[in-house]
Amino acid sequence: MDYSKYHHAAFGNIANNVTGHINSRYFEVQKYFFLKKANDSLLKANEELYNKLKINYSIPLTAPKSTVDSIKVDSLQNYRKFRYLSATVISNAVSTNSNYIVLSRGSESGVKEGMGVVDPINSVVGIVTEVNKKYAVVMSLLHKDSHISGKLLKTGETGTLMWDGEIPNIVTLLGIPKSAKIVKRDSIISSGFSTAFPKGMKIGNVEAIYKEKSTNFFRVKFRTACNFYNLQYVYLIENVDQDGVKEIINNIKAQP
Repeated sequence: MDYSKYHHAAFGNIANNVTGHINSRYFEVQKYFFLKKANDSLLKANEELYNKLKINYSIPLTAPKSTVDSIKVDSLQNYRKFRYLSATVISNAVSTNSNYIVLSRGSESGVKEGMGVVDPINSVVGIVTEVNKKYAVVMSLLHKDSHISGKLLKTGETGTLMWDGEIPNIVTLLGIPKSAKIVKRDSIISSGFSTAFPKGMKIGNVEAIYKEKSTNFFRVKFRTACNFYNLQYVYLIENVDQDGVKEIINNIKAQP
């Protein structure tokens, strides 16, 4: 009788341990899907908030000087310049000279070539280069052919970004004249000279400054604001004036 009771108790303990382990795994799975759903909801909410920022509107000048302190979004849809669209990263490379990112949205969601891409805190990621119905490919800052325009926040000089393929998250800013007063930790932002990004998007912070012996320019090394190692969610930026700007530039280039 004692023998039977002992085995019954032992079996009960084992069953309880197994059941507890299964319940623990079940709640972990539940938690994963709950967090994913929460992240997706936050991503969508941020998309809506970004689309209401004043920076995404261009107010036409009706007088020699005008100031806009706030925006009534519903009344100014005709003046909207940028739209945000959230997306999930499904593939991301950082270890080659030509790194690309694949996103979970394509032309069916309104994605087009040339759209700028930023991370959830509005740090520059790259530019869309290929699109099909379901997916989009982004040429990230960590690509040898990426040449986005960047600007020093404190002094205003503008240069071109270049990645040398050596250290991920470390990029070079070229074309800054030696007359510039560059300081470490200064911010590098988007210049606003392209159709891909609004002016003022964070690109990185200055880490090292080198004088090029054979030129009149500095070579500025900076750390990207975007952490490409753990990039999971992004926002695509549509410039609603992009087609018009490209058209007039192409017309100028076609002139003899």
